[in-house]
Amino acid sequence: MNDKDLFEVFIFLVFVYVVISHHYWGSPGGGQLVCATSAKSFEENYFKPVLSGTFKFDPKKYLEWYGIDISKYPIITLPFQAKAFGLWSRLLVWFPAKKAIKKYKADIVFTDEVAYKPLIKDKSFKLIEYVHFPFEVAIDPKYKGTGLAYGEDPYIMERYGKFPLNIYWKVYVKFLRRYARDNPFRYANLVFVNSKWTAQVAKMVYGEEPKVLNPPLPPNVEIVQNPTPFYIRKPWIVMLGRYSQEKRYHWVVTEVAPKIFKEDPEAKLIIIGGATTPTLQAYKEDVKKLAQKAGLKVAETLDQEAQVYLIANAPRKLINQVMDEARVFLHATINEHWGIAVAEAMARGLTPVVHKSGGTWTDLLEEGRYGLGYEDSDDAVKMLLNALHQDLKINVTQGVRKVTYEEYKLRLISAVKAI
Repeated sequence: MNDKDLFEVFIFLVFVYVVISHHYWGSPGGGQLVCATSAKSFEENYFKPVLSGTFKFDPKKYLEWYGIDISKYPIITLPFQAKAFGLWSRLLVWFPAKKAIKKYKADIVFTDEVAYKPLIKDKSFKLIEYVHFPFEVAIDPKYKGTGLAYGEDPYIMERYGKFPLNIYWKVYVKFLRRYARDNPFRYANLVFVNSKWTAQVAKMVYGEEPKVLNPPLPPNVEIVQNPTPFYIRKPWIVMLGRYSQEKRYHWVVTEVAPKIFKEDPEAKLIIIGGATTPTLQAYKEDVKKLAQKAGLKVAETLDQEAQVYLIANAPRKLINQVMDEARVFLHATINEHWGIAVAEAMARGLTPVVHKSGGTWTDLLEEGRYGLGYEDSDDAVKMLLNALHQDLKINVTQGVRKVTYEEYKLRLISAVKAI
């Protein structure tokens, strides 16, 4: 390293703070992964990350979830706790971010939230926005008919379509207009999206196409060089993701699993998910009751005999163990913007079966190159049985070599330095 490089490192170490603004850091998910890996990427390139969010959380959990140590970064959150109103808390994500910017005189703000209008008035920093999905499509009547608006998109309607959550949603939308930016290209110095599918939706909404930056595999998820052979694996179907309505576990245990077990009595369905809040825990219990009502035997640990296993808050070791023994990974969300759980499963050699929509289908499976797609429950059953009973010879691990942490870091920092 020459003298010039040493000087640049010194300047970064002393002066360049980056605020990573995310609404809720307290449970594992795609947004949390993007923000944590972004913070780590900045740190490894001599920036100083500061985390801001709504509610207090345990940063040490990120080592367990993703293999990322974020415990040494300063954290600023709201002075009160109201986790039961998680959606509404997004409206206040700007407040701790503003405190962090002021306290550390931040030069860069990285956010995956839209409610940052109060920050723009005195903007003295470079702003990077990561768009998981353009919120305008869900709330603006002019997008009716696209299949993505409120009332049309299953991703939204599964969770917020019925009373009383439809009221909860409408109140959120009403106040969101007060705090949300309009076109991100007017305010952000850099706009990322998570997939080619999302990029096309963003172009429809904003008139400009953002940069695609696929979320990375967590650093603690290896791409297995020699996955367990098909003939050694068991006829298990695995699902992974928090116990949340849009994951459509309820649909799987009522519309798909009974048909699978009728055709293959040896099959098992294992759903591993985070249940760290009362809302997530309640949904898990709902799924359990629906499965039992459908005549399925349910257990919550793998040491019991059952057809459906609902495992909450599993450690990474157990997740990897199950994935190494299973044959198929099922993803039930419709219009999934990305689908990091699918990438994790592919990294361990499972054949993915996903809905033919969203970034999961376009970017990860490349529309059938690295897995199977379905459109309805009968189609899903057909694809699952196909993947359970024969080795399809799909090199699924090849499909995720483009989404490693190192690739993400390189592309993120290269783009940031360009601004």
